[in-house]
Amino acid sequence: MKKICLFLVVIVCVLAVYAAEPRVVVGAERTDLYYPALEGQRVAVFSNHTGRVGDRHVVDMLVDDGVNVVTIFSPEHGFRGDADAGEHVSGSVDAKTGIRIRSLYDGRSGRPSDEAMRTFDVLLVDIQDVGLRYYTYYISMVKLMDACAEFGRRVIVLDRPNPNGHYVDGPILDMKYKSGVGWLPIPVVHGLTLGELARMVNGEHWLTAGWECDLTVVPCLHYTHQTHYVLPVAPSPNLPNMQAVYLYPSLCYFEATPVSLGRGTDWPFQVYGHPDMKGCDFSFTPRSVKGAKNPPLRDRLCYGRDLRGLSPEVIWTRGLDLEYLIDAYRNLGMGDRFFTSFFEKLIGVDYVRPMIEAGKSADEIKAMWRDDVARFKEQRRPYLLYEE
Repeated sequence: MKKICLFLVVIVCVLAVYAAEPRVVVGAERTDLYYPALEGQRVAVFSNHTGRVGDRHVVDMLVDDGVNVVTIFSPEHGFRGDADAGEHVSGSVDAKTGIRIRSLYDGRSGRPSDEAMRTFDVLLVDIQDVGLRYYTYYISMVKLMDACAEFGRRVIVLDRPNPNGHYVDGPILDMKYKSGVGWLPIPVVHGLTLGELARMVNGEHWLTAGWECDLTVVPCLHYTHQTHYVLPVAPSPNLPNMQAVYLYPSLCYFEATPVSLGRGTDWPFQVYGHPDMKGCDFSFTPRSVKGAKNPPLRDRLCYGRDLRGLSPEVIWTRGLDLEYLIDAYRNLGMGDRFFTSFFEKLIGVDYVRPMIEAGKSADEIKAMWRDDVARFKEQRRPYLLYEE
């Protein structure tokens, strides 16, 4: 009997080992695949606080290993990731390494200067994206790719998982609404890692004048598009946890309305409300906080909905869900005063606003972009690095 019990214990342990998913290894950890290309080269790094390898920043790792890092390019929210959305961030010097930081959000074009381009030979991209068309890190990467194509610089993307990479949803951007929150003809939720998106930019000739840059992608290990990857670091100040990351595709449109989506609270992108919303037991008051210095409806008591209790499975099943936006629109009864012109830049097409105003349901609107989703999935297929 004891032998049988011992045998069962061993079997259970073996099954547990095989059942456990292996740890995702991000591209930056796979130094054997890209360090040889950095030897004798002047290296620029596009990154921020998310570019970590274990407990070290990728820049620190490179410098410690003798790589000649000559400049750092930083995106929206700055190199340390604590600036407000869209805030102008000046260039500076990294206190730890003494390397110059060149901000791509200094109020200029978002593209590096010619002088900056002449300072390096190879650009490393290592930054955590969340897979949304209006999340600006990919736009900065594309502008850097464009400059590298012009100046003959090599680009190496150290890939990271997409936490919203398990689905594609939303309309493809109508390029008449191209802006700083929508740069490519892709759906709102594109389901690509930055490495895959970079490959698609090259392959679809989306750079200026159809250029292609000299591109290498260092892929992740043990990642598929069905991997529910939990981010080790918050990607930006108002996406503090996975609940916010998962709800972001559905709540960002409140940025183009009078409704607060929780900026200035402990729950940004997890709640929404307005002082005049009716029939709501939940309330919150936005305050000036780090990363949201002057949030919408600052210091005003807002009534609304608390989405913190939704399970990830429910959010994943619903995908891009306009039900929250429609709920607030109907509750407030503001008519044409509810939306600003920024809404079309976020949603990317001109048919959603009139459908909401005409009383259409979220499902009826979603049906309008079903063909967009199917078409994009086929278009992106040659550029995928990971199993769907």
